[in-house]
Amino acid sequence: MRVVRFAPSGRTRSHAQIFSGHVEAQTAVGGEISKDLRVSEIAFKDGARNRWHVHTTDQVLVVTEGEGILAGDGEQHDLATGDVAFIPANTRHWHGAKPGKDMTHWSILGPADTKIAD
Repeated sequence: MRVVRFAPSGRTRSHAQIFSGHVEAQTAVGGEISKDLRVSEIAFKDGARNRWHVHTTDQVLVVTEGEGILAGDGEQHDLATGDVAFIPANTRHWHGAKPGKDMTHWSILGPADTKIAD
């Protein structure tokens, strides 16, 4: 078993190609701890977002702070603190903070490949 206490001070800036803008992240579960699940906190600053992408597994987003957007082909949803979003496997999408706003969410994924799909 493992218990992790998270604080904003534990986030590090991510320069991953999937992100556009200032994004900070920290992982609670994944890598050596679990091969079946990845749980990460992602903080999108001032309109930052990720690029269009797909995962080969379902994804759940739990918004913990701020205001954001989840978009897929032909649809867009506003996100706010307390929202839980479900994205089916192989669905082309992006998510991030609204312009001029910040948003933090937890991302929950099974074992997956993630591919940028601009």
